[in-house]
Amino acid sequence: MGKAAKRRRVRSRTERPGSSLFGKPFDGGKRMDHGGPQQQQPHPHPHPMEAQQQPYHPQHPAMMRLYEVQKEVASLGPQVCTFSGLQHDRDYKRLERELTRLQLEVDQVDTEGKPELQGARKRAAQEVEGLLRYLEENASHPSRVAIEELSNEARRLVDEKVVAPQRAGGVAEINDELVDALQELVLKLTQVKTEGRVPLRKARYRALTRLCAVQDVIEGRTQQQTLSLPLSGDTHEAVHRINQVMVKVSVARSQLVALLMGLSGRDSCAHLSRILTEMQVELDALDVSGNAAVRNYRKQVVEEINGLLKHLDLEGEGDDTRRYDLAQNNSIREIEAVRAHVSHLREGVLRHCLMGDLTFRPKAELQSLLMHLDQVDTAKNPCIREARRRAVVEVQAVITFLDLREALARRYPGPTEHPSHRAVWMVLGSLSDLQAQVLGFDGKRADKSYMMLEELLTKQLLMLDAVDPQGDETTKMARKQAVKFAQNILSYLDMKTDEWEY
Repeated sequence: MGKAAKRRRVRSRTERPGSSLFGKPFDGGKRMDHGGPQQQQPHPHPHPMEAQQQPYHPQHPAMMRLYEVQKEVASLGPQVCTFSGLQHDRDYKRLERELTRLQLEVDQVDTEGKPELQGARKRAAQEVEGLLRYLEENASHPSRVAIEELSNEARRLVDEKVVAPQRAGGVAEINDELVDALQELVLKLTQVKTEGRVPLRKARYRALTRLCAVQDVIEGRTQQQTLSLPLSGDTHEAVHRINQVMVKVSVARSQLVALLMGLSGRDSCAHLSRILTEMQVELDALDVSGNAAVRNYRKQVVEEINGLLKHLDLEGEGDDTRRYDLAQNNSIREIEAVRAHVSHLREGVLRHCLMGDLTFRPKAELQSLLMHLDQVDTAKNPCIREARRRAVVEVQAVITFLDLREALARRYPGPTEHPSHRAVWMVLGSLSDLQAQVLGFDGKRADKSYMMLEELLTKQLLMLDAVDPQGDETTKMARKQAVKFAQNILSYLDMKTDEWEY
């Protein structure tokens, strides 16, 4: 009998929903304390297997076996709720095998036809089935598949441009195209939706940290290419030794990139760390006293080694939930506090504009929020960087709205104004009204109001495209700025509805 058939047979034995054998039904890992063990909660009612009115002693064979299952599930639960791999991974197969075994063992518990024993067995089966379902859902989730596809694309790119050429004794193709392509993949990864699921967040964070580390290594290599290194061996007797280390560092850099992208089957982070540390010891032992140029050369090589070493601690980093569960991140909390403040100011601005009152102009406060966001530490985390960027856009949207409103209020066109210039200002007036609606929009892309706003903004762009400056330079500049303004409003509307999450 196959695994799926066995699970169906077990599920057929559980007719009615009930509370968990452990006091609560399985909740998809939500009660996990950041991937840690399940928290024990006090229950106002006695445990169904501990109630004194039960006619069955806790040492009844069936109850004893169910308690043993409880302990095993309590051990497997945290592993299931933080597993971030795929269905072909070794750990997935192990967890699936263990849970399927527990299912069968629960199914084989003899309840002697007693309702109390049947209820306890049923709740145990539901808990195990919930874990199995959660494990399978996350490993095959569309977002998990998307993360893997993007990771594979990054591996192919890095292998083709960096790893394979150096293994063949050639030179890595490190250029702006490679850097831009990697940045595009990082951006796509940050946009993968995790639905708040810990395994998906963990998988996304793991992929991002490795890709960002590769970016750092490659960018460091690009910067190093601009240095006048290595020095001539005639400069100092220690220079020859330093040059030899530089060659080893170049090889180690390629090995590190291969390790980070999963392209190295033999090397390990620990092995590479030992090699780099030995290089540091070798450099420290050199006598470079009395020669500032050589000392500086050695210092730069040591810094290069340190830059590689800092990326070798990624093996256990993905298990630190404070890193991938960004709702607990202090920088994200700062950004969210700024966004809440911006929301409050935005509502005030729109309310006063609706009443025709242009005196409420919290620009100084908005500018201070921009300065606050600029000081938020992103720790090179792409998700935090994106969260900060979006918060900056929200602040700037309110500032540009206030600036245009003020410009429209101050405008007093003269009789000699160029007709094309007047036409641009008419469009800007319409854009100001539309921007107010966009600022107050709080819907989804499927909403009619969204489609209406998008259509009206597009029409304004077409109207600007139809304006003929007739050689008037002022009109050309005004039309160019108006087009950019309309495009920014469209981008802001798009950002508000893309359901991005960190």
